[in-house]
Amino acid sequence: MYSNRFCLFCFRLIFLITVLAGCSKQDNLILKLDDAKHADIGVMSGTIGENIAKEMFPAATLKYFNDVMDAVTALKSSQLDAIVTAYPTAFHVSKKNQELTFLAESLSNDSSCIAIAKGNQDQVRQLNRIIAELKSEGTLDDLKKRWFKPDLSPYQEKDIQAVTKGKVLKIGVSATREPLCFVDKSGRVTGHDGEFARIVAARLNRPVEFYNMKFVALIPALVSGKIDLAFGLADTPERKKSVDFTEPYFLNPQVLLVKKKSPSTLSDADNSIKIKTADDLKDKRLGVLLGSVHDKYAHKNYPDAKVMQYKSLSDMLIAIQTHKVDACFYVYESLLDLTRKNKEFGVLEPPLFYDPIAIGFNKNNNELREKFNSFLATLKTSGIYDDMVRRWIQEGSTKMPEIQIIASKDEIAIGIVSDKGLPFSAVKDNSLVGFDIELMERFAASLGRKPVFRDMEFAGLIAATATGKVDAIASTLMITEERKKQVAFSDPYYSLGTVVLALKSNIATGQHSTADSSHSGPSFLAGIAQSFHSNIIHENRFLLVLDGLKTTATIAVFSTIVGTLAGALVCFMRMSRKRLLQIPAKIYIAILRGTPVLVILMLIFYVVFASVDIDPVLVAVIAFAMNFAAYSAEIFRSGVEGIDRGQTEAGIALGFSKVQTFMHIILPQMVQRVLPVYKGEFISLVKMTSIVGYIAVQDLTKASDIIRSRTFDAFFPLVMVAVLYFLISWALLQLIEIAERYFDPKQRTRKANAA
Repeated sequence: MYSNRFCLFCFRLIFLITVLAGCSKQDNLILKLDDAKHADIGVMSGTIGENIAKEMFPAATLKYFNDVMDAVTALKSSQLDAIVTAYPTAFHVSKKNQELTFLAESLSNDSSCIAIAKGNQDQVRQLNRIIAELKSEGTLDDLKKRWFKPDLSPYQEKDIQAVTKGKVLKIGVSATREPLCFVDKSGRVTGHDGEFARIVAARLNRPVEFYNMKFVALIPALVSGKIDLAFGLADTPERKKSVDFTEPYFLNPQVLLVKKKSPSTLSDADNSIKIKTADDLKDKRLGVLLGSVHDKYAHKNYPDAKVMQYKSLSDMLIAIQTHKVDACFYVYESLLDLTRKNKEFGVLEPPLFYDPIAIGFNKNNNELREKFNSFLATLKTSGIYDDMVRRWIQEGSTKMPEIQIIASKDEIAIGIVSDKGLPFSAVKDNSLVGFDIELMERFAASLGRKPVFRDMEFAGLIAATATGKVDAIASTLMITEERKKQVAFSDPYYSLGTVVLALKSNIATGQHSTADSSHSGPSFLAGIAQSFHSNIIHENRFLLVLDGLKTTATIAVFSTIVGTLAGALVCFMRMSRKRLLQIPAKIYIAILRGTPVLVILMLIFYVVFASVDIDPVLVAVIAFAMNFAAYSAEIFRSGVEGIDRGQTEAGIALGFSKVQTFMHIILPQMVQRVLPVYKGEFISLVKMTSIVGYIAVQDLTKASDIIRSRTFDAFFPLVMVAVLYFLISWALLQLIEIAERYFDPKQRTRKANAA
């Protein structure tokens, strides 16, 4: 698995900016050409579509792109209302993007022709005869039927007996778009035009050679004789001045690519995406928690659905709200708190299946597991267990009972995922609450031990238990055969029902209030104030942010200091003339630069220090320092090697030792040269610290996840964390720039003159 929370954070931030930008204006739904008169329309620079858009939509705002897929991205994020493009492109894009379609009414009557260099009318007549024959034989219709098919099944290209002798026919194509002309996995030009070109070459009894080039280069290549024929060009008056054209072989009009009605604008009568039963999910986009039982269930039972894996419930909620998924699978009990607070979501009942959950233990710690089983049996007979179920699950309590925590040096480490949410585990007033938290606190009290909760990523829980980093897992862990190979399970303490979660508007049985839908909601400033109070002030959530900020800054600063010193040492070894020092340094740099920092982090925590009780923050500092050392060593080496060796020789000639020469002459120049690159690597380090949640470190990103799991606010915590990361980076950069000014010779000269 190639994944880390830094990549995830970057994705969230980019995705957030795109969504917020798209939400800055309301979608202009285009159902007919007249609707586009005042729309924002994307066009490809230098194409026929650009001229058509100017003529047909003079009052529209045209936005120019060099690639149609850039325009498609803008359309999907609501930066455009429509795109003018050729029919084959619109056909393929809408087939791959179900939220897009193109209007049936064409903008032009353009056709694709074969272009030939001017002055060869005999070849034009010969090609026209071949095109006429292929039309009468039905070959062209068959081509269109096979390549422009409505489904996503594999294309079927017919084998054509290629001619191997004779003068090569050089054919120019722009093989960039399915299904008209593209390059397959083997690097072969194929598609409608690719197969058609081979048919034409066979009819001309000539071997064929394709020249795949930019579309704008086709006509210059023809004029200069680099190619003999160019396929897929419309015979415009401007082009006819440079080249000749055959009769059309394919109708290729310009069309308007637009958005379909979004789920939020569907009428209640439109049940095309409504979910009535679980069977309706077979071709939908489904969200699951990565590595969960639901992940396996979705892949097994819905093979035709698009299953999208997420790291947390809060990420899945964003995906549902922004229509990236149609529904997701999750635990019914954990959704009770969500549906109580957010009326936008609904669940499809009854549950799909039930799974028992248990506490996970290290397979070598059977004694602790047996003690828990005995404790659980006593808890159930005493009536305390039933009271816990009533308070947390049935009534939705958020208050922990008074449990005497043993002040003991003997601890029990418990792995949890706090952003799973209530009723099982959550953070309220900067303290852990929930059914699982109370259960494990009572168990620890029965042992006379102090409970220490390790808040982790769900995907890291099994590894942490198997390697002894935690003694037990208390995170609604469902019992599976695969997990039994890694951890030992206690007796089940509850059975969870799995349900389908979706927007109420997408559930056929959902009841909606028309009054609510027409309510305009709070103003922009009022909404910001409300989000600020909910995410920062309420339940003292700012304490979570401050703790995360302190942790992130601590890791970033100490990793930089240690990594810089270690990088200087590695640089010295790398530049040494002794192979005994040089070879280990080269190997170190190659391995550390070629290995993802997340892998390094987990290897150090779960393998190197597997049997050592070490602070995860210290492990993070070591891992990031090792990674930073590899990069900074090469930065320092390039800085030293960029200084003329004559300066070293001059220093020695003046009576300095080698060390004095380096310290007084080489080092100041080296620092000045490398600081700009060093700053960039330093900023990357600060942002990479967002992956430390994998080893139970609560940094800024983890704080954001915890807050979102309580507030179900899709965007505010992410914006807040993005701003805080920027402020940390900016503040630390100012310190580096002070050093940069100190080593700047111009600054030092000005100070000397002033003195």
